[in-house]
Amino acid sequence: MKTHTQVVVIGGGVVGCSVLYHLTKLGWTDVTLVERDELTSGSSWHAAGGFHTLNGDPNVAQLQSYTVDLYEELEEISGQSCGLHLTGGVMLADTPERMDFLRLAQAKGRYLGMELELISVAEAKTMFPILDEKHFIGALWDPIEGHLDPSGTTHAYAKAARVNGATVYRHTKVEELVQTQDGAWDVITNKGTIRAEHVVNAGGLWARECGRMVGLELPVLAMEHMYLLTDEMPEVTAHNAATGKELIGVLDFGGEIYTRQEGKGMLLGTYEQNCRPWSPRQTPWDFGHELLAPDLDRIAPELEVGFEHFPALQSAGIKQIINGPFTFAPDGNPLVGPVRGLRNYWVACGVMAGFSQGGGVGLTLANWLVNGDPGYDIWGMDVARYGNWATLSYTNAKVQENYRRRFRIRFPNEELPAARPHQTTPLYDRMLAQGAVMGDSWGLETPLWFAPEGTEAKDVVSFRRSNDFEHIGNECRAVRESVGITEIANFAKYEVTGSGAEDYLSHLMTNTMPKIGRIILTPMLNENGKLIGDFTIARADEDRFFMFGSSQAEIYHLRWFEQHLPQDGSVQIRAINLGWVGLSIAGPNARKVLEKVTGEDVSNEAFRFMDFHEMDVANAPCKVNRISYTGDLGYEIWMAPEYERQVYEALMNAGAEFDIRNFGMRALLAMRLEKNFGTWFREFRPIYGPYEADLGRFVKLSKESFIGKNAAQSEHDQGPNRLRVSFVVETGDADVMGDEPIWHADKVIGWVTSGGYAHFVARSLAQGYVPAELAKNLDEGAFEIEILGERRKATINPDPLFDPGADRMRM
Repeated sequence: MKTHTQVVVIGGGVVGCSVLYHLTKLGWTDVTLVERDELTSGSSWHAAGGFHTLNGDPNVAQLQSYTVDLYEELEEISGQSCGLHLTGGVMLADTPERMDFLRLAQAKGRYLGMELELISVAEAKTMFPILDEKHFIGALWDPIEGHLDPSGTTHAYAKAARVNGATVYRHTKVEELVQTQDGAWDVITNKGTIRAEHVVNAGGLWARECGRMVGLELPVLAMEHMYLLTDEMPEVTAHNAATGKELIGVLDFGGEIYTRQEGKGMLLGTYEQNCRPWSPRQTPWDFGHELLAPDLDRIAPELEVGFEHFPALQSAGIKQIINGPFTFAPDGNPLVGPVRGLRNYWVACGVMAGFSQGGGVGLTLANWLVNGDPGYDIWGMDVARYGNWATLSYTNAKVQENYRRRFRIRFPNEELPAARPHQTTPLYDRMLAQGAVMGDSWGLETPLWFAPEGTEAKDVVSFRRSNDFEHIGNECRAVRESVGITEIANFAKYEVTGSGAEDYLSHLMTNTMPKIGRIILTPMLNENGKLIGDFTIARADEDRFFMFGSSQAEIYHLRWFEQHLPQDGSVQIRAINLGWVGLSIAGPNARKVLEKVTGEDVSNEAFRFMDFHEMDVANAPCKVNRISYTGDLGYEIWMAPEYERQVYEALMNAGAEFDIRNFGMRALLAMRLEKNFGTWFREFRPIYGPYEADLGRFVKLSKESFIGKNAAQSEHDQGPNRLRVSFVVETGDADVMGDEPIWHADKVIGWVTSGGYAHFVARSLAQGYVPAELAKNLDEGAFEIEILGERRKATINPDPLFDPGADRMRM
């Protein structure tokens, strides 16, 4: 057995074997996989083996497409068959809402190059004759769907990795992980110790246990999952004989059923409402090639619908029932990447769709290890999207909710209830009493909109304009015409101190650092010159700075910040988290409200736009930025939680004469559209450069150095290939939600990143990326944006529709 290796991959399922193969593909051949039993001994061996390319996140869908395309390469290198059956498949819609969902899915597929086609139920029946047409209204055909042999595919990854030089040890159980002083790992197994530069936790069902070896509680939970195999069915064999083809795969939303041909019968599975976690606290190490006891009664309601929708199944005999565990993260996406605070420790787990996603997970993690960057935008899979707030019990509640909703539509205005409320601010009860409809912002309850007295504080979920539309409009107009107040606790907050703080931040950020008492806005780039953050930075003192950014990316950013800290101790960075909460007041009367609750001079001369002041507000010590994401005159007021109620009440009382009004996150996001402001995760992501994203004015190429400078200089000199633009869209009762294709001259040439209705300017707006040469085309209706299957005329508006001269912010 080896005593030293470059990487140890823990876990011999499809994900671990994929990571191993992709490391060798990139040239790292001194890599080793250890598996406590046989390969596939966790979830891989009993998987249903289906694969598809569709995913709600287009970036994940791109990697799923890569995974499917990879199988032919694996077979060629390894000589091992993957047992591929590329049958194609359909999603069936039984309601108008589900039909809208299929239209959205087809539209997303357009700019990914996916050949998705909306077809009639009659057309679907020709490919899947056992369905009963009367239950459905339409379908979406995807030719790149099918199924494979899970065991054969996993072994193909492993054999291809061995061909390239990798080592695989079976029956080698990891018992302990100990980090050495130089950052390497002693992987202590039942057969000896291997010292590795890097460890990859691809432990599958045992990923939690492998995490606990290093003090990490990963947010994953195994769920029992059942599917059944029927005896031979005459309807199946008749179709095979008549067409020479297998039956296609089918996903039935209404029945919460997936089904496909298996042999001469059918495979039928479901994500049942009466779901069961498996070993929710600890996974037994002696579990292996075993199945769990079947429980048909638990899935009986879904089976009844399935039998009604596919009547031939009613008379089919059941040959076998498979009940086995597999793991989920709270949102159903994988957990991939380096773990903050653990040097050279990586994860690739929570991959519930291993035969759709395993290749993409292996590719991106290998890229990250070898090249220092995943090579793709994998924010939706990054382990850093979860923080310590994703506790074991929280994870268990959210995973069960996600499992039950596997085949259910997530509407853009739908908030899911499990494990809520989780984190709250001191104003939570006060907000609810005033009609707040709350949203979950990475574990924190945040007001979305306020229902007036006599109106139910509840979202009616829809793909179209809904019951919040009028009320959000009133909130926007209240801000623009007088003054509004909103809670902004869900921003990430950081304190950076020390003698090296300025140089450190200047190295991380593209902009120059502010003078004492001033604020700057700045992007942050990786070495490839791509956007990995955008921040507001205020300078409180010579060696003390405060940064504000996206709450959802706090762990993602801390991981980066800490990786780049100087070793001499000259810089300290602290995540403030909910140690501060915040309120924002905005609108033309915002100054008049603030001056009534402070003894400080807040005149325009004394407290300028982009100033930072530490001052008392309503007798409470606060830190105040003169800035507002609304694009209006405004202030962000930060304080310790114990002061928030008194500051809020004082501001409300002071604003009463100006008819001050609460406004929520949806109104804030609508107002930022009127200013053409972008936002993290939508407009600003690691696939975009700063000039593409129209952030070039915040990039100071005259600085001596910053991370990504060479790439940014190249982008500046050569000019970006695409540009972020804002559109006015001619809509009906639905606005863009994000990920819609942008058409020009009857071709898809770009995609929407975000948008919605801008109530004060009374226009439907969208932001997105288009080829740079087309961004100059300002002709009316020169573009179209596809919304729910309809191509709507769109016109680029280069200047913000609200206050294009930015006078209101400076008033």
